[in-house]
Amino acid sequence: MPGPIYSFGDYLKQHFEMRVHKVTVNADFSCPNRDGSKGHGGCIYCNNVSFNPNAERKAPDIAAQIETGRKIVKKRTGAVKVLAYFQAYSNTYASVERLRFLYEQALRCPDVVGLVIGTRPDCVAEEVLDLLASYQQRGYEVWLEYGLQSAHDETLHRINRGHTFAEYCDTVVATREWGLKVCTHLILGLPGEDRSMMLETLTRTQEVGTDGVKLHPLHVVRHTMLAHEWRKGGIELLTQPEYVSLVCDMLERMPASWVVHRLTGTASEDILLAPEWCAGKWAVINAIYAEMNRRGCSQGSAIEESGQIPLAYGPGKQLHRALCC
Repeated sequence: MPGPIYSFGDYLKQHFEMRVHKVTVNADFSCPNRDGSKGHGGCIYCNNVSFNPNAERKAPDIAAQIETGRKIVKKRTGAVKVLAYFQAYSNTYASVERLRFLYEQALRCPDVVGLVIGTRPDCVAEEVLDLLASYQQRGYEVWLEYGLQSAHDETLHRINRGHTFAEYCDTVVATREWGLKVCTHLILGLPGEDRSMMLETLTRTQEVGTDGVKLHPLHVVRHTMLAHEWRKGGIELLTQPEYVSLVCDMLERMPASWVVHRLTGTASEDILLAPEWCAGKWAVINAIYAEMNRRGCSQGSAIEESGQIPLAYGPGKQLHRALCC
């Protein structure tokens, strides 16, 4: 695998033998943790404008969004083929008929070779997995991105996540039994967590099994519950050096086969409150690669040195519930 980190870009080049990029789609979904089904207000850090500028506007036509994004991607990178990335809020949180209507709008667009679906592990029904598996069987690339954030239930409760680690475990096992690929989102620096807890989250994620990972630093944006706590002085945030060191620790400990979809998260300066270094991603990414180079390590190198092989849970394998308790 090229480089010290197996990036999503590397994976796509290997899989398609060409450059492929994601194009973000806003399909006007909601979330069970915002509409009252499970709670109100969402997670304490949640303001979807921080990762999708269209999230607060009525969603325009999906085909139009993809065409606009495809033109931008082609001009910027030369990539012709794209993945439709349903990102804002919970993109499986609707009836299967509604989901089929939305997903197939995207798949009918020229040069769309697959779907990336961002969602929560507590709102993915079997019929949705069946639908997505049918697209994969037709030759489309399909990834489900599950927001876990932490494997510690006390943290999930603290951030008003609205689901448990056991629910994540059950959904990941079911998803992989359908043969679908999973990307797990983890947030580093959540309130009350120290380095050992964050590394334990990585270990427990390995035990359950996943195909990819996204790493984000906790950052504070306007119009969130987290912003109120931060203004009162109740939130301590990671510094950039702390984050870089922790990410490198995790990369060394994660299987080399995992696809790293993201190394950091950013927010635009107009809504970002803290930390300031989260306003730009490239300085952070470059610092991570520089630290990996300084250590002389690569993704999975600590596993190789120790000889420990992480458990893998794929089709036909069952997860012992003790891992989720």
